Amino acid sequence: MPQKTEIKSVFESKNIGDNISINGWVKTFRSNRFIALNDGSCLEDIQCVINFEEFDKEILSKINTGTSLNIGGKVVESQGKGQNIEISVKEINILGLSNPDEYPIQPKKHSFEFLRDNAHLRVRTKTISSVMRIRSELSYAIHKFFNENNFYYVHTPIITGSDAEGAGEMFRVTTLDLNKVPKDSDGKIDFTKDFFSKETNLTVSGQLEAESMALGLGKVYTFGPTFRAENSNTSRHLAEFWMIEPEMAFYELDDNINLAEQFIKYIIKYVYDKCKNEIVFLSGRLEKEEQNIPKNERNDFSLEERINFVINNDFIRITYSEAFDILKNSKPNKKGKFKFPLNEWGVDFQSEHERFLVEKYFKCPVVVYDYPSKIKAFYMRMNDDKKTVKAMDILFPGIGEIVGGSQREERIDVLKERIKSLNIDEKELWWYLDLRKFGTVKHSGFGLGLERLILFITGMGNIRDVIPFPRTPKNAEF
Repeated sequence: MPQKTEIKSVFESKNIGDNISINGWVKTFRSNRFIALNDGSCLEDIQCVINFEEFDKEILSKINTGTSLNIGGKVVESQGKGQNIEISVKEINILGLSNPDEYPIQPKKHSFEFLRDNAHLRVRTKTISSVMRIRSELSYAIHKFFNENNFYYVHTPIITGSDAEGAGEMFRVTTLDLNKVPKDSDGKIDFTKDFFSKETNLTVSGQLEAESMALGLGKVYTFGPTFRAENSNTSRHLAEFWMIEPEMAFYELDDNINLAEQFIKYIIKYVYDKCKNEIVFLSGRLEKEEQNIPKNERNDFSLEERINFVINNDFIRITYSEAFDILKNSKPNKKGKFKFPLNEWGVDFQSEHERFLVEKYFKCPVVVYDYPSKIKAFYMRMNDDKKTVKAMDILFPGIGEIVGGSQREERIDVLKERIKSLNIDEKELWWYLDLRKFGTVKHSGFGLGLERLILFITGMGNIRDVIPFPRTPKNAEF
């Protein structure tokens, strides 16, 4: 038997007359003659044509949607529409049976809710498999970009004793017996009896530790799972998600923004070039889906237009105050069309405000910087006006905020004052403050949520559909 070949390679080589052996799962079996087979290596199924009279009828009767097969045959020009080549089948071996009465992923349209209930099998659909191939290529592009730009990849702790975001929405890590929790003299939980002898949690960010690494290696990045115990059951929230967080010594805010723009354009273009078939398919899916919603709720751009919109446009840069004035005086705000009206300077922008700036006002990606200090984290560098910090958010069409970052506060006295004002325990951050005592320098970084970027590239409407096994409130099934 010939050496096994991936279906993707068969389509790429198009070597008519080759005898090949392929494996895969049956998508459809029509008229006891046409088998659509897919092995996950590409979007397209390959059509395998059998002569009913040449094969054991008992073997053919066992072939159903979901059955795994090994097929040997010859690559020939297709006689039908929709494909250039097909396989003239000479041999069929059943690798694994599939009961048609029980297999949930039948060749018909399934709701995403149904597929989430069958997350262990949903990757066999065209939509989810396309998303996962894009996720894989995007992950590779991220490492490729940083490697080409002389960054070091560092692994920061998943278990942490500090809350980088100061939000307090963290998952506790403990080995204490929950049926017999030790208490101290004040009646509080005695964490000295716990595994780490202190209260620990799953990390919400690797940023603080990445800063430490950057202040010795120069330029570093983390890329790993992060966790947030925010009880939000929405299409934009996950309890477990992946973050890319670069940190750069000697970088000021402008350097940070320049790098973020370069990074985003690079990785999106890489995926667009590498996964063109998947993106075209997902663009068509999104177009059909949007026909069922009111015109005023549809995206102004197709999926491909949205992607090219980011790749080909320079990002506009405006201060928070400039953005606030634009939004406050906008027609949607004056006519009460915003769900969250803007009146007082200092409020945090919502997705509807961010998308207005990008899609309606500037018609290009927007970087908003110099945010009010009261709505940003303790580690962001205070500006001379004492009201704003050197923070920046990058806003995208269809999504809103895609990147959040800042120049970090390198002055120990200012940082201590900020920590105190927010009632953060300075003792928990002693090592972070040490970085400002021994050779402090200006430094910056940003965070990019992988799943949010995949939402943008794929046009998927729910973040639970761009991660293999989503973790959400009351859901850790798989």
